[in-house]
Amino acid sequence: MEKENIRYSELERLCKEFRKTILKIITEAGSGHPGGSLSVVEILTTLYYLHLNHNPKNPFDDKRDRVVLSKGHSCPALYVILAELGYFDKQELHNLRKVNSILQGHPARVYNGGDEVKFVPGIEVSTGSLGYGLSVAVGMALGFKMDNKQNLVFAICSDGEHQEGSIWEAIMFAGFKQLDNLIEIVDYNKLQQESRIDDSVSLEPLKEKYISFNWQVYEVDGHKISELDTALADAKKYKGKPKVIIAHTVKGKGVSFMENNVDWHGKAPSKELLEQALKELEGK
Repeated sequence: MEKENIRYSELERLCKEFRKTILKIITEAGSGHPGGSLSVVEILTTLYYLHLNHNPKNPFDDKRDRVVLSKGHSCPALYVILAELGYFDKQELHNLRKVNSILQGHPARVYNGGDEVKFVPGIEVSTGSLGYGLSVAVGMALGFKMDNKQNLVFAICSDGEHQEGSIWEAIMFAGFKQLDNLIEIVDYNKLQQESRIDDSVSLEPLKEKYISFNWQVYEVDGHKISELDTALADAKKYKGKPKVIIAHTVKGKGVSFMENNVDWHGKAPSKELLEQALKELEGK
């Protein structure tokens, strides 16, 4: 347990640094989605550092697990982690949202490399149109099953996209096909672009809905690495059903004026507000 505590402590330190970098590159770009990027940090960190079968030095290894960031607008969090792990040079982060950059405002699987189209290391699927990422992940999982491969597929979804019909088609299909190589993580931060989820179309009872479609369900605090770690470890072993981890999070986590504030869904902070946010994060 002592070793685990040290490991979690180091990951928590990384999460703080990731949050600072996320805000810096969004401010530099002059646009982006800070709220949802900050809420998903522990989810992605726990997944990539503790549970994902992947190799940054060989990002196209056929045996790798697949990650689909269905909530593609939160890609600054993914980009920062991929850069830290060595998928691409950290200097690329300063090109966020720029023309011809490999790091667009939503994840792009390919980019124009001049004479040829090239793949972006670490990005498995181009996402951004909310609601379809889970369907892509389901297709991947089914393909691996049909080919008798052991690859796992992880889909990171938002709460708001659960208002899309395609999400529920994917949930129904995955449960029916018993795709136990599929693990979904819901970043349940309770806010969407213009309102609270419950003021738009409530998802509750979300856990019971998944259970009714033959999914194994876990509910955790999405900012506690220990809880995410335990849930992911069990989900990877559980057989016979697809699995979903409902991770309760705070949109804009770590920055007082962004937390639970729908205004910070999709805008960049000013340089003055960035400095305030960085001071807050440094003090945590």
